Amino acid sequence: MVICAKKQKQCFLGELGAGDCWIAISLASSSGLILAARVGKHTDKLIEELTVTTEGKTACKQWNSDDWGGYERVLPPEILHYIGKDKTQRLERTNGIVRQQTGRWHRRQNKFGKLWEQTKMTTRLVVGYFNWIWRHSRFKTTAVQRADLATRPWTWQDLATYPTII
Repeated sequence: MVICAKKQKQCFLGELGAGDCWIAISLASSSGLILAARVGKHTDKLIEELTVTTEGKTACKQWNSDDWGGYERVLPPEILHYIGKDKTQRLERTNGIVRQQTGRWHRRQNKFGKLWEQTKMTTRLVVGYFNWIWRHSRFKTTAVQRADLATRPWTWQDLATYPTII
């Protein structure tokens, strides 16, 4: 007989020993646009995936991060790397907004996410919602409008029917 914690009851076997699932986000400081998001263990590999994905979308040579050592190990020397909570305030606020609007990332609820694949899909939906649909309460615009990528906020219909390559 195998006894497992209640929250682990629905996990896949390979995910039981995987540990906590982290969501890493890179943010454009000027517009608040989420450039990239990755799901995985809190390791250097997660930061590598995040930086590679971000580099494909911007020519920015400056990263602001907290004091976790993974960034210093992964970021190339030509990148200016600023460390400190004062530099990450906007990113932390974005994380808070995204977590607040996504029920499966609330640890103490019945709908808490247990499967990493579902978390990856939810992350893609949330990033799309945050960038294209959600309006900032002060600016009254979306992140893509502030980045000059759209002229109006999108609706769920626009997001669901936009032709993409899978």
